Amino acid sequence: MPFFKKNAGFATKYIGDGGCNMKIEIGYGEEKKNVELPDKQVISIVRPNDVVQEASGRAAVLIALANPVGTPRLRDLAEPGEKIVIVTSDITRPMPSYEVLPLIVDELSEAGVTVDDITIVLARGDHRTHTEEEKRMLIGSTLYGQVNCVESDPQDCVNMGTTKLGTPVDISRVVAEADLRICIGNIDFHYFAGYSGGSKAIMPGTSTLEAIEMNYSRMNDPDAHIGQLDGNPIRGDIDDAARFCKIDFILNVVLDEKKKIVYAVAGDYLKAHRKGCEFLDKMYKVEIPERADIVIASANGAPKDINLYQTEKVLENAKYAVKDGGTVILVGACNEGMGNKVFEQWMNEAESPQSLVDRIGREFKLGGHKAAAMATVMVNRKVNVSLVSEMDADAVSKMFMTPFNNVQDAVDAAIAKHGNEATIIVMPFGGATLPIE
Repeated sequence: MPFFKKNAGFATKYIGDGGCNMKIEIGYGEEKKNVELPDKQVISIVRPNDVVQEASGRAAVLIALANPVGTPRLRDLAEPGEKIVIVTSDITRPMPSYEVLPLIVDELSEAGVTVDDITIVLARGDHRTHTEEEKRMLIGSTLYGQVNCVESDPQDCVNMGTTKLGTPVDISRVVAEADLRICIGNIDFHYFAGYSGGSKAIMPGTSTLEAIEMNYSRMNDPDAHIGQLDGNPIRGDIDDAARFCKIDFILNVVLDEKKKIVYAVAGDYLKAHRKGCEFLDKMYKVEIPERADIVIASANGAPKDINLYQTEKVLENAKYAVKDGGTVILVGACNEGMGNKVFEQWMNEAESPQSLVDRIGREFKLGGHKAAAMATVMVNRKVNVSLVSEMDADAVSKMFMTPFNNVQDAVDAAIAKHGNEATIIVMPFGGATLPIE
C-alpha cells in the first residue's frame, strides 16, 4: 500500500493502459516537467510537513524584527554615521533579499541611519561574480541604485584572527571594517555544516578560498553531516569565526516549496539561528516508510539547479531515501554547466569514483570536495546516479553518471533495471526535504 503524505495533492492519478498511474510535476530550471509513474510502485512523495504559522511573507519578517531573540531591536543597535553592512546571499541561493532588505533599511531609518551609511554585500564565497542585472534582481528595484551594493572580494580581505581549530578568519574588507554587521539569509539543511544560515553568511560567505578550504576540510568528520549542530566541527568553526568578526544582528527566513517566506527569526546570531533550525526540522524532516529502489529528486528548479555544483546538494538529501545499490535520478537543468572550475577539473581527471574518494583524503581542495562527495555516494552506497540536465551527455558519462535530457526516459530506464516491483520515492523538493525513517 503506497505511503503518501496527506498534502501530496499535486500528484494526479489516472487509469492508463497498464493500470493505475500517477502524473507528477518536477521542477527543472524555470519550467515544470511531468513524469508518469506506476501508482503501485510509489511508496512516498516527500514534500514539506504542514506547519501552522501565525504569519508569512512581509508580515513574518516584521514580527521577527519587532521581537528579536537575544538582542535589542535593530533600531536600538544602530547609530547614525556608523558604517553599516547588510550581508546577504548570492544568486545561487533562493533568499528573497528584495523582499527583506527594504524592511531592514526601514528599521535602520528609525534609528536615524541614512542610505549613505549602508552597504549591501552579496556574500559569494567561492561562487562566480554577478551581472548588474542579477544584482538588481537580488536587491530589488526599491533599493537598487539608492544603496551601495558590492560583492564580497576574496582577494581583498582582512585577517581578524584564528579560530580554535586553526582556520584563519579572513573577511572581505568592506565587512571587516564595518561598525555594525547585519546578516540575512535563508535556513536550509547543509550536507556537512548541518544547516545554512546564521554566521555562515560571514564564513564562508565573505571569506577567502584558503579559509573556506580549511573549514571545509573537516567534511569527512563523522559529526559533520546534515542536520547536525552539536559537535559538528564545521558548524562550530563557522560560529567560532563570529568571535572575531562580530555579527550584531541576523534575520533568517525559512521558505516553502514555492520559495515564499513562511517563517522568520531575528536577533542573536546563535540563539535566533538555532530557533530557526528548530522550525526547519518541523517543516522539512519528512518521514518515509523505508528506503526505495529508485529515488527521483529535484531541487524544484532555479536557482538551486543553476549548475551541477549546486544540484549536487540534492543528491546529499536523496541518499537518505535510496537503498544500497539503488538508483537516484537527479533532476537539474544545470544550464550553467559545472559551476566550478576545480570541480570540473577533478571530475575530468578522475579514473573512477573511488579515485575521487582517495584523492580528497590526500589533498583537500575546494571544488574537489563536491566531486568527492558525489563519488562517496556511488562508492559507499553503490548507488547509480542518472542526471537529467542540459549538460553534454559525454561530459555526464565521464562523471560516472547516466545522462538523460528527459525525466520520463530516466524513470523508464531505472524501472527496466530494477524491475516492475521496484519501489519509488519522489522528492520534488529534494534540496530542502530531508527523508528520515
